[in-house]
Amino acid sequence: MPASSNSRPDVVARLTENRLLASLPPEERDRLAARAEIVHLDALEVIGEPDAPITHAFFSLTGIISIVALDAAGDVVEVGTAGNEGMIGLPTFLGMPSSPFQSMGQVPGDHARVPIADLLAVAAAGSVLHGLLQRYAQAFSVLAGQSAACNRLHPVEERCARWLLMTHDRVRADSFLLTHEVLGQMLGVRRPSVSIAAATLQKAGYIRYHRGRITILDRPGLEEAACECYGVIQTQFARLFPDDAREQAPR
Repeated sequence: MPASSNSRPDVVARLTENRLLASLPPEERDRLAARAEIVHLDALEVIGEPDAPITHAFFSLTGIISIVALDAAGDVVEVGTAGNEGMIGLPTFLGMPSSPFQSMGQVPGDHARVPIADLLAVAAAGSVLHGLLQRYAQAFSVLAGQSAACNRLHPVEERCARWLLMTHDRVRADSFLLTHEVLGQMLGVRRPSVSIAAATLQKAGYIRYHRGRITILDRPGLEEAACECYGVIQTQFARLFPDDAREQAPR
């Protein structure tokens, strides 16, 4: 189970680390804060199983959560991901009580966990949160569709660069924890392919990869190495927060 913190001042202060929650008027954000708690998720820590009732929404603050599909053999591939630009639990907003996918921690970090009933009460029609989640649903569908196309059409090195750029945007730090196992699951490839892709990007001087920690050394170079899918996804999330004065994520 994720570790939690129930200090109310801490919760209220930290909700603005999520860009969706930061965009809310104070009264809507305070209503969510009254029932939210801050939890920490580790890499590969499962928070939602396929077809199980979704009981909580997770608004990412410093960590990233992956939504993955599992096959009968237990292999997984990422079908969606959420960082500080979004949330996990979107099917409930769209009227569905569960999802066929599994949700798990990707990059270790903190998240605001809110009971679904409280989320839906605040996100009633006419609320600012309702409109934000409608636009987020559109951006998320583009992310999922473009990622699927990317996994089919582009070389693993380009896909790896795209994924690292998206992660860099979300964690807002040049260095973050990421194992070969997690990266392989997210890209849908075996560990040897991950090693080759990471070594290629490291040899070019774009990243440093040491003991499960990625450091971005040359952001413009990494952007050049990525496929066009990054730009497509970036544009959708930029439209979600057009008036945000802070650095866009994805950039």
